[in-house]
Amino acid sequence: MTFLDRSRTVAPPGWSRWLVPPAALAVHLSIGQAYAWSVFKPPLESALGLSGTASALPFQLAIVMLGLSAAFGGTLVERNGPRWAMFVSLVCFSSGFLVAALGVATGQFWLVVLGYGFIGGIGLGIGYISPVSTLIKWFPDRPGMATGIAIMGFGGGALIASPWSTGMLEAFGSDSAGIATAFLVHGLAYAGFMALGVFLVRVPPDGWLPAGHRPEAAPRRLVTTAQVSARNALRTPQFWCLWVVLCMNVTAGIGILEKAAPMISDFFTGTSAPVTVSAAAGFVALLSLANMTGRLLWSSTSDLIGRKNMYRIYLGVGALMYLTIVEFGSSKPLFICCALVILSFYGGGFATIPAYLQDLFGTYQVGAIHGRLLTAWSTAGVLGPLIVNWVADAGERAGRSGSDLYTTSLTIMIGLLIVGFVANELVRPVHPRFHETAERKTRAHQQS
Repeated sequence: MTFLDRSRTVAPPGWSRWLVPPAALAVHLSIGQAYAWSVFKPPLESALGLSGTASALPFQLAIVMLGLSAAFGGTLVERNGPRWAMFVSLVCFSSGFLVAALGVATGQFWLVVLGYGFIGGIGLGIGYISPVSTLIKWFPDRPGMATGIAIMGFGGGALIASPWSTGMLEAFGSDSAGIATAFLVHGLAYAGFMALGVFLVRVPPDGWLPAGHRPEAAPRRLVTTAQVSARNALRTPQFWCLWVVLCMNVTAGIGILEKAAPMISDFFTGTSAPVTVSAAAGFVALLSLANMTGRLLWSSTSDLIGRKNMYRIYLGVGALMYLTIVEFGSSKPLFICCALVILSFYGGGFATIPAYLQDLFGTYQVGAIHGRLLTAWSTAGVLGPLIVNWVADAGERAGRSGSDLYTTSLTIMIGLLIVGFVANELVRPVHPRFHETAERKTRAHQQS
């Protein structure tokens, strides 16, 4: 197990930093399968007799555990290095699928929640943050682009998993045995793919900088040259403003994403152009593509226009897109275009937040700070699906159908994005009293 030691992952002289993003992608493309959960919702509801709210529980718990494991494991990831973190992610995420497979095969839904939600969710959280601080250290000159490359893999995971899962359900069947077999294949296949990242990842030597990079030449007011510890970051209003920003942006996007397949089917049921099951799965894949593309496109754009301006676009334009769906969602092309824009902003928000944190708090413990901030994702992972599923279930009981099942929840999302917009406007540079001195950093390293 010494292979996992941080000291064994220091890059040798001449190592290309461009080999690190593929290592991160190997993990993020795998754990990004979580975004294809909606493909399994209808078969699980039919096979195990679940409601829409109940079938969302494994996904919701997985997102909760993602945030919690990232928050509590962030310091361990910084201390033990990305290879250790990627290996832990591999074990938890893959074994979670195997436990879920056992649960479906035996008709025990609580095992699906335990496996996919709890155990797999830990793998999601540790895997998600495992490469972030490493990428920022390799690419201090282009942090938005670097984290965007890796984190786009998480958004794009469903682009692979959605048609792949649909194909397996068609081949194995959508009954309990077929779903269990699909989960089993997922667990084994993802273990092999994630192992590539474990073997490939490296960290830069201490003090390494890319040729020509001058970190003291901060181009914007919100970009600091100082360093803030994870402990001190929690004491700043900037951290909590970004917590609200991330929570609101994620809540607004994840509600659509978790229920994407049944939502588009319901929106156009009874119309002249109803949506088939395969077309709904294709819509999930399209959303995944927008999610993935937005992570690279918008995070790279943030390197040019600044993080605060980028979040103004995410939250402000995102609210307008939701309003358009509420008012004109009966047009299928307009519905799809607005959903794609919303999901591109959703993904872009994830990819931009590590660079925003680096701008405000420096690189000293940015991985641990990022992990703590992801508790906002945990909260949103409950709120988003709960709002959309609860409103839809209540509408069904009241005799509503079609787009009427979602009008209220989409209006709520508009309000949440406005709250996030205000929080982003309140972000200011971190006060110097929170900055780390050389003496305090040395003492913190000795204690760890």
